[in-house]
Amino acid sequence: MRIVVVGCGRIGAQLANRLFRAGHKVVVIDIVDSAFENLAPDFRGRTIEGDVLAQDMLRRAGIEQAQGLAAMTSSDTLNAVIAHLARTVYHIPNVVARNYDPRWQSVYETFGIQAVAPSEWGAQRIEELLSDASLLTVFSAGNGEVEIYELTVPPGWSGRPLADVAGRSGCVCVALTRAGKAVLPGPDMTVETGDVLHLSATFEGIEALRRQLAQSSQTKEA
Repeated sequence: MRIVVVGCGRIGAQLANRLFRAGHKVVVIDIVDSAFENLAPDFRGRTIEGDVLAQDMLRRAGIEQAQGLAAMTSSDTLNAVIAHLARTVYHIPNVVARNYDPRWQSVYETFGIQAVAPSEWGAQRIEELLSDASLLTVFSAGNGEVEIYELTVPPGWSGRPLADVAGRSGCVCVALTRAGKAVLPGPDMTVETGDVLHLSATFEGIEALRRQLAQSSQTKEA
C-alpha cells in the first residue's frame, strides 16, 4: 500500500517505521526537518518537510495514489482537517487520525473519522493492570470502549452456568477453551476450573466481573 503519514513525532515515526518494515511505500510529512530524526536508521521511505496545508503539499506526497493516510500531529484541529480532506476530497479508503486531546473525540465522531487516543487508551490499560492482572486485555476496539479479555476460571466457579458467569456482569463470552480446544460457547454450557474464557465487554462490564471475582475470593477466604 501507499501510505501518507502526517506528523513525525514519536508516534508518527513509530508508525512510519512499522509500515515501512511491513513492506508499504511510506511518505512522511512534517513541518520541522529535525522531526525526521525520530525515524529509524533503516527507514527508506520518502520524507517531505513543509506545511501539510500548503498548496500542492499533499499532491507532492502522492496523496492521489495513496490507499491510506494517518494524521498523527499533536494538533487535533490539523488532524481533523487533514483526515476530512483525505476522505472527502481525495477519497482515500483508509484514514486514521490521532486524537491528542480526548475531549476532541466527539468532533472526530461527528465527521465520521476513525481516531485513536493513545493517552486515553494507555491510561485505561494501566488502570486495568493495576486493578487486576487476572483479567488480561487481548484486543481493544476503538479507543478501548469495547475490549476482549482473557479470564482463567478460578476453582470456586467450577460447575457454574456460563450465563451466570458472564451474563450478570454484562459481558459476552465469545470463546471457551478447554484442554486446549476452543469452542463457540452455547447458552447452556457450564464452566470448569482452568477453562479459558474470552469475554467481550465494556469497561463498566468488566468492572462488574471484577467485583464478582473479588466477592468469590472473599467468600473462599472466609
